[in-house]
Amino acid sequence: MIPFPGLTMLDLIGPYETLREHTDVHLLHTTTDEFFSDSGAPFRATERLADAADHYDVIFVPGGNGTADAMRDPEVIDFLATRGPRARYVTSVCTGSLVLGAAGLLDGYRATTHWSMLDALPLFGAVPTQQRVVIDGNRITGGGVTAGIDFGLILLAEMFDEETARYAQLLLEYDPHPPFDGGSPRSTSRQAVQRVREYVAPLLTSCERFVTEKGGGTAEYS
Repeated sequence: MIPFPGLTMLDLIGPYETLREHTDVHLLHTTTDEFFSDSGAPFRATERLADAADHYDVIFVPGGNGTADAMRDPEVIDFLATRGPRARYVTSVCTGSLVLGAAGLLDGYRATTHWSMLDALPLFGAVPTQQRVVIDGNRITGGGVTAGIDFGLILLAEMFDEETARYAQLLLEYDPHPPFDGGSPRSTSRQAVQRVREYVAPLLTSCERFVTEKGGGTAEYS
C-alpha cells in the first residue's frame, strides 16, 4: 500500500482491514516520518520506497486531496512504473486510480474512481466505468472512499476464495444500510452533486494540467 500526504484515511483503512488478517501488508512511502491525511489525521508509513522489495503480489494506491502531489512525486511514480508490471494485481480506490494512470498503468484498461473524477480517467488512457469495483485483467479499481471495503472483499475472493471473503465481511459486520439514499449522484439532490463537484474541481484541474505538462492529449468522458 502506498499512502501519501493528503490521503483520505478510509480509502486505505477499508482495504487494510479486509486484507490484514490474510496478507502481509506493507505501508510504503518516500519516508517513515509522520505526515497527515486530508482530514488532518497523523499517519506514518512502515517502510521507505527506497528499501522496498523488487516484487509485491499487490500494488495498491488510495486517493485523497493529496492525489495531485502524489502524481508529481517522482519516487512514487517510479516505484509504481517499475513494480506495477511485476505485480499480480495493480489496484486502487477512489482517486488512487489517477496516480496509477500517471504511472502509465491504466492505459487501455477499464477503471473507476470517485464518481466526480471519472472525467479525468481518459486523460491517462483509461476507459471510465461507472461501477463500484472494476476488474480488467489484473487491474482492480474501486470507486470513492467507502468502495474500499467492497474492493478489499473482492480482492480477497480473487486472491483466495469466496469463503475467505465472506469470513472477512462477517468479521467486519459489513452489512450496509445507509440512513439516506444519497450515496450516488443519481440518487441525491442537485445541490449535493454541485457541492461535491465544486469541492473536487481543483483536483480535476490539476490532473488536466499534469497531462498538459507531460505533453499528453485530452479526452472527454461521456
